[in-house]
Amino acid sequence: MATSTTPVEDIMRAKIVEALKPTTLEIYNDSHLHSHHKAMQGSTSRETHFRLVMTSEAFQGKMQPARHRMVYTLLKEELEREGGIHALQLRTRTLAEEEKQMAREQAERGEHVMDVEKS
Repeated sequence: MATSTTPVEDIMRAKIVEALKPTTLEIYNDSHLHSHHKAMQGSTSRETHFRLVMTSEAFQGKMQPARHRMVYTLLKEELEREGGIHALQLRTRTLAEEEKQMAREQAERGEHVMDVEKS
């Protein structure tokens, strides 16, 4: 069996999917953009800096700091491990927030936005 070339990303994805059941989950490995930083000298890990964009109803009713704490708690081991995650940038949204953002972006591009009846 082949060994994964992205074990940290794989673990992050599995933990987030299981716990938060996101409808959207985008994981970007930005480690290559930071490999020249002094703090990264001597590190052999290629998975140290990540940017996550996720939509989950688990975030409903929670402010951004509470949402971020939820993710940090899930990834505690990966954040604390030597050679693990050094930096984590998060964008957390509910489905309603994502839909509102998409409608705003469509309007900015001049695209027709369908009216959705609220129940």
